[in-house]
Amino acid sequence: MGYGEKRGDYFRGRFKIEKGKYGTVCDEQGRTIKFKTAREAKRAANDEETRIRDKGWRDPSLGLETFEEYVNRWFEDIDLAPTTMDNYRRDIEGHLLPEFGDRPLKAITARDVSVWEKKIKAVYAPESVRTYRSRLHLVFADAVEEGLVAANPATQRRGRGKRAGRTRHRGPEKVTTSPLGILLIAERMAVLSGRDDEFVANVAIGYTGKRWGELVGLETKFVREEAIRVEWQLVELDSGELVRCPPKDDSYRTLDANRWLIALLRDQIARKNPVPCPCHGRTYVFDSYGTVRRWGRGGGPTLKDVAKVASVSTGTVSNVLNHPELVAAETQLRVTEAIAELEYTRGRTAEETAAHWRRSGFGSRIFYPAAHGTYRPEKGKEDKPVVPVPIQAERWMPGTLCWTPIAAGLTPHGERHSHKMHMEEMGTPKVLMDERMGHIDGSVSARYSHVSGEMRLRLLEGLDRNWYAALDARLAMSPRSSVAVLDALLSARAAQRS
Repeated sequence: MGYGEKRGDYFRGRFKIEKGKYGTVCDEQGRTIKFKTAREAKRAANDEETRIRDKGWRDPSLGLETFEEYVNRWFEDIDLAPTTMDNYRRDIEGHLLPEFGDRPLKAITARDVSVWEKKIKAVYAPESVRTYRSRLHLVFADAVEEGLVAANPATQRRGRGKRAGRTRHRGPEKVTTSPLGILLIAERMAVLSGRDDEFVANVAIGYTGKRWGELVGLETKFVREEAIRVEWQLVELDSGELVRCPPKDDSYRTLDANRWLIALLRDQIARKNPVPCPCHGRTYVFDSYGTVRRWGRGGGPTLKDVAKVASVSTGTVSNVLNHPELVAAETQLRVTEAIAELEYTRGRTAEETAAHWRRSGFGSRIFYPAAHGTYRPEKGKEDKPVVPVPIQAERWMPGTLCWTPIAAGLTPHGERHSHKMHMEEMGTPKVLMDERMGHIDGSVSARYSHVSGEMRLRLLEGLDRNWYAALDARLAMSPRSSVAVLDALLSARAAQRS
């Protein structure tokens, strides 16, 4: 039974937790409630004792640490892939800490989360908003498991909000392209880079379905007589470091490859005669077309150097420079101090040749203009007029010609989707498509499905048909190309048909 205990000019309610142990009636913030009379204190203590008897006792001090204190401890305890850790850090620093960082865990309510979500929906794409909320939900799920909070405020309650049926979580349509589109984009990429490497790389993606990291991490020893082995990938972290790690979901696999594709890759290796890269000591099929800035080698400190010193992501540094209102004051201070310490200045020129492609530079400078016919607009300047890719016109034609779009909205990963689509068009069995794409089908029926040699042969024959049909269509446009490797392919194909 509870009782009221005199404490100066007020009474506090005391109740029995277990033998020899008593608790005090507190509010939601863990502060002792002060009662004017002993009777009020006793009544509240009896109510609390009854509740404990039904639901168990909970220490009122739990959940009083701030969200920032807890999430820092939480982040140190998780052990995930380097890229996943980078993504978590970027989302937490850029979107969760500015809103919830200084609040006690137990003080964050479902309404707070809803208000925050509504605010960011006005700024970010729906997929991004879902990602940020899922990060918040994950953090609170672990806090609930630790007993720090009673419920997860980021849980999406059913039947609330706008009713949109099955389209509520629908993302934008994934753009794909045809075999001819793959060939034409590859040709344009080589024109932009001024070398054959990008042509071979894009064709390899389109006819193997390799992920971007798997292409960049393709070592010469894994290009075999009739197949390409996927054993490693290179993934880029926020720090700028390219990490050599196993393929996504451990999807090690051997990709059956057409003879002409193996020949393209072998010719690429012979032409480049690659040497081991300075970062991994491995010999890769492809290297970068561009240059890289590295501190101490002529370029001065970079954004990545600032992020490393400040112990934040490059996205956070970028936000401090461009959108400081999105970053917590303490984080802003750390980044500002790092900028001053390193004497970082924007816009320094590049001087050192890069060993590997960088996803953002490759996408914006090579792939995007090749597929779209225009240069990608700068972030935050999407409302500005697009800049077309100019091409040299014949002397008798006035003005400047520009490329027309081949597949507006296409990304390098979209060509992986295109490869899957082409296999479906050819009637490739699902078990072989899953093997080729590195997917796992956990269904019972999949256990009884197996890949046969006849399936592999039919797939290669179908890819051959797509490739030669694309070459014929390109040949009909013009018998020559300024890209040396394609020009040789067109000449050989014309000779075959004559």
